Amino acid sequence: MADAPTDKFSAGEQGLGYIYQARLALLHLLQLPENTSVFLEKDDDLDFIDDDGGKSLASLKHKAIGDKLTDLSTDFWKSVNIWLARYKRDGRATSNLRFFLFTTGKVSADSFLSRFLPGQQGVSSETATPTELADAALAKSKSKLIAPIAAAFAELNDDEKQDFLDRILIFDGSPRITDIPTTIKDKHMRIVRRDYREFVFQRLEGWWTDAVIKQLTADKPEGIFGFEVWDKLCNFNEEYKADNLPITFRQKMPFDEIDTDADPRLFVKQLREIGISSSRIRSAILDYYRAFEQRSAWARENLLASGEVEDYEDLLADEWNRYKDVVFERLKDDSAEEALREAGATLYNWAQFETGKIESLRIRERVTEPYVLRGSFHILADATPQPRIHWHPKFLDRLSEVLGVAS
Repeated sequence: MADAPTDKFSAGEQGLGYIYQARLALLHLLQLPENTSVFLEKDDDLDFIDDDGGKSLASLKHKAIGDKLTDLSTDFWKSVNIWLARYKRDGRATSNLRFFLFTTGKVSADSFLSRFLPGQQGVSSETATPTELADAALAKSKSKLIAPIAAAFAELNDDEKQDFLDRILIFDGSPRITDIPTTIKDKHMRIVRRDYREFVFQRLEGWWTDAVIKQLTADKPEGIFGFEVWDKLCNFNEEYKADNLPITFRQKMPFDEIDTDADPRLFVKQLREIGISSSRIRSAILDYYRAFEQRSAWARENLLASGEVEDYEDLLADEWNRYKDVVFERLKDDSAEEALREAGATLYNWAQFETGKIESLRIRERVTEPYVLRGSFHILADATPQPRIHWHPKFLDRLSEVLGVAS
């Protein structure tokens, strides 16, 4: 991990903490029953709500490598301060709260905090109870930060102190932020082929980040459930099956502003030749962009078989040629320009709205996203030095004029 920034105004560590918070929430939601939901930044860093309404408040600490928790570690007592307030608010011993501390550090072997590690609660001690050890630790502290926490703890009676402490678990040695993706892929994505786990994880984390943002901005204020995560994971995995391909450019926009009047590309010039409106040309530019970028993404992820795109384009060009002959067969050499443009528009509309109903024209059986097919026709119409398909019956004859150069 990179060294911590030394600039006193740097927000790097705080930013890292927020990312860690979201990643660790995803990891633990995958480990819990799927009816569990999670809230970020509500009563604590994370609130996990189980199927029975029980609430587990989790504080997260992403610490430097080698960091240790001792009796008076502020990481622990600052969390206790939060938990005490929630405990008193929710009825003390009658509350349904549990308290978790997830830390990348380790609890010192000689610290009474080791009593809060999993498997250690309820273990008898010949020396003292957790309550006595906590009171003793607080009595030794001279910290101004810990003093009010000690006072708040002292407001509980002995039974409440014991009850409160019994609800605490410390999970030390928690995975670091850079280790979480590997943990998720290795332990929770075995249903996904190993070759595709990285891509599926990126899709899952992208969806998860969006879900977290919506919760924090109150666009979706309810909790995020484990079953939502598993449903998304299964859906993404399905896109990487032999009869399918992932669709990742739906609603994506090109970086440059779309200018339908000045766009110099051949497929756009073709649409102008048959009188397609500016708004429809804009849709065509989007379909071209999304199909082109989607193909590039598939190629980068090695999802396409050798020659698969070429075979697909041959299939589309052959089907276009067959329908073109039907549409153009009644035209004559001296047909009016209006008739020529109308025939071209008919052919274009068929490619845009009818071909999607033909299952055999899909690149793979379950790839039904319209921009893949529509954009592929535009890619064929943009081929150089001569387009593989055209819409206007005499476009090829006019090619040199359209391009302004010798054909």
